[in-house]
Amino acid sequence: MAQRYRRFSVVPATLLLAISAVSSQGALKTINNPQGGKIVYGPVDGATSEAQAMGAALRAMHTQYGGRPQVGKIFRVHGTNSVAAFFTVAQRGQADASLAGMVIASSFAPGHIEAAVVSDDAAHFGSTINPMLKQLFGVWHPGGETQASSPASGAANTAALHQYSLPDHSASVSLPEGWNVLPSSGGGTIMAEGPNGEGVSLGFPLGAANSSDPRVQRTMQWAQQGGGRNTSYARALYYPYGGDLGKTFVDLLQMWRSKNGLPRITIQIASESPVQSPPSERCASITGQIDPQDGKGPREMNSVFCQGPLSPMGQFTCLAYHTAVPVQLASKERATMGAILASFNVNTAVVQAQARAIAAPAIAAIHEIGRRAAQQAADAHEANDRHNRGVEEMWDERDKRSQAYGNYLLDQTVIKDVEGTGHATVWNTTADRLMKEFPGRFELVDAPNFWKGIDY
Repeated sequence: MAQRYRRFSVVPATLLLAISAVSSQGALKTINNPQGGKIVYGPVDGATSEAQAMGAALRAMHTQYGGRPQVGKIFRVHGTNSVAAFFTVAQRGQADASLAGMVIASSFAPGHIEAAVVSDDAAHFGSTINPMLKQLFGVWHPGGETQASSPASGAANTAALHQYSLPDHSASVSLPEGWNVLPSSGGGTIMAEGPNGEGVSLGFPLGAANSSDPRVQRTMQWAQQGGGRNTSYARALYYPYGGDLGKTFVDLLQMWRSKNGLPRITIQIASESPVQSPPSERCASITGQIDPQDGKGPREMNSVFCQGPLSPMGQFTCLAYHTAVPVQLASKERATMGAILASFNVNTAVVQAQARAIAAPAIAAIHEIGRRAAQQAADAHEANDRHNRGVEEMWDERDKRSQAYGNYLLDQTVIKDVEGTGHATVWNTTADRLMKEFPGRFELVDAPNFWKGIDY
């Protein structure tokens, strides 16, 4: 974490240079927030609308950082003629260097459009956004309005957040006062509930086997006929790979609830749009309504759902980043939910250690995608170029972990003959018998030592 913070020590100056590119008047002003973060505001040359000003600021950041900003839904700031949106942006070539913020644009007078950006390290933005907004609107009054009616009143729509870290140190998030983290959290997943029926599930995994694969179909039939009673085969989710992500999200969630003895829920999808992801993965932003049938009524749903690649044995992992807020509170708490999503952070090293045979690098990669894309709106963006040596090594490592996860689901193990040079994937019972009958001759092989083309 210390190294990540040091990397962001140069971000404020870089951000100022980026936004300066859209204002030749030199009238931009900056504020250093005492609690952290940077504020930049001023006129945008050539802009005739709030949309143009916002777009110019985002394009300047894209040019400066190399990574395309991931932008959430545009909303109008309460009580003003200003529009705003949350965003995240990563520096190209630095996967752990991510900035989170809010861009605001306002028409001060005909032909005079101004923009402001408040930003901080993504891990800290949830706790610094409120102080930054209060500082900004104490000196910047969009539309010539007074401070009392300026967007500062919109800051009240974002509750004060306090950082929470899981006891296993695998993930952290910033939550409002009165929220409770559920005991089921851990291993890079945080599930929390608010006092008024709000809820978030961040990095929630849904693993499944591809029911379109003939090998999986045979396993599924055997398990359904009772042959795999009380085994991982009977508990597994079987679902066709590669279909519509919105439908996949709903169906897998319903199947998971059924497997865990929970009642069905009602979900109505209002919109679905793709978001940026690596070539072998797919992610979508999904909005709509969800009713958990708990007597508290429907909630407004805002989710990012990512589907990872297929393993050689036909398994795949999905991750959901999900928020829900009662519909009667949605307009008031929407900004708070977005700030919670932006603050979610995963400790990849801890998750990798806990996951063991599960494909930790794949999960960590999708976590990163979901965190960056949590507030992504309708437009899809082209994937960054990942055809370099380092990325190829990462995918290869992930293939190993995916195979290990498949072996785990199928009760299989990779062993090697100490006296020879061979590897083999065998049933766990076979591995146990060989190691007992020939002590010292056979050893288990962990995922990092798998042979390409033989074990995966």
